[in-house]
Amino acid sequence: MNRFLFSLLFFHFVLLIHSRIVFADPNPTIPIISSRDFTNNSAIPQTFTKDGEDISPQLSWMGLPSGTKELALIVDDPDAPSPKPWVHWVVYKIPSSLSVLNSGYSVGNPPKGMLQGLNSWGTLGYRGPAPPKGHGIHHYQCKLYALDTPLDISSGLSSDELHKAMEKHILSVATLVGTYAR
Repeated sequence: MNRFLFSLLFFHFVLLIHSRIVFADPNPTIPIISSRDFTNNSAIPQTFTKDGEDISPQLSWMGLPSGTKELALIVDDPDAPSPKPWVHWVVYKIPSSLSVLNSGYSVGNPPKGMLQGLNSWGTLGYRGPAPPKGHGIHHYQCKLYALDTPLDISSGLSSDELHKAMEKHILSVATLVGTYAR
């Protein structure tokens, strides 16, 4: 009985998590996000972690759906020992004409108009992977959201606040996953 109840609760939890994304287009074109620093489902080099220089990796994208007016990026760790994914980076108001964020992007030198939100440490900007030692491989999701309208929002939003602002404006989501363990 307990196993059945647990399975039922887990199923509802998964539905709740996946229902957060409401697409503006029911048949979205899925863009491709990549990095010259690591490939999908491969290890993130130490340079881009807390154990290294703790700078953001290069990210690039292509194949945005037509009607994309703006982009947003959230990098999080769903394997973190916390109630919800640990957020490492929140960037939004990315112009749709931009196709790359170079490595080392920081709070002090954002391209014009782009804003950064709060990570799970409560600070603005990128914080690299720093999983607990011996906790196994963590999967860091770099999620790029193509939006159908420019968002009228300010700097310093949490990922939850950004998700709420993006609701019903998401044309598509592209994901790049990097791994890291200590």
